[in-house]
Amino acid sequence: MVDHASNFVPEDIVLGIPDGLLDTHIAVDIGTIGIAARMARRHDIPAHVAQISRLVIDLHREEDHPEVVPTTSDGHLIPGNIGADVEARLAQYHRPYHEALGRWLDAASPKLIVSLHSFTPKLESGGEDRPWEVGLLYNQDDRAARHAIRLFGEQGVTVGDNEPYSGKQFNATMNRHAEAHGRHYCAIEVRQDLVATRADQARWATMIADVAGRVALALD
Repeated sequence: MVDHASNFVPEDIVLGIPDGLLDTHIAVDIGTIGIAARMARRHDIPAHVAQISRLVIDLHREEDHPEVVPTTSDGHLIPGNIGADVEARLAQYHRPYHEALGRWLDAASPKLIVSLHSFTPKLESGGEDRPWEVGLLYNQDDRAARHAIRLFGEQGVTVGDNEPYSGKQFNATMNRHAEAHGRHYCAIEVRQDLVATRADQARWATMIADVAGRVALALD
């Protein structure tokens, strides 16, 4: 599943930001839709993909999270979201996405859920460079993540263990659809400069599919 796959903003929502920002990490997880599409087409891994920008509604936040409709992102003000009708956006976008995802998972009963995100090498608002090539995030259940961390490491990849973000704070979708149901999952963050091209996305799709398959077997 890909919570931040799209930078689409409906015509009736005016964010009040330069158009160019919609192509950056504040609006979309760069590279993730390409990875998910290749995993679906070439590796027969079904995908549940968001169709709305995280600047309209952040599907990877709880409904009561103060940033579910963000008014700032990485130092950029989102003026159109100040005073926005949060309830209307939850009803139109957030709830249908998660209700559909819940029904799909109930029907499919997957051995392993893969949640795809990507992260910028360095935040514009400051902080250190992020050296990790891929990160595995988890909250309470780290069973699948432990296997994935080892397997990515064996591929020579620099792996973040709950880095660059901690799943203890940022794990909303997996908390709801995986941990709450005892389902195994890998929440994977790939650094955006490594998945900027189709060739790079294809490479990572193959690697992630291989790791996910081996994790599922290890947990069986």
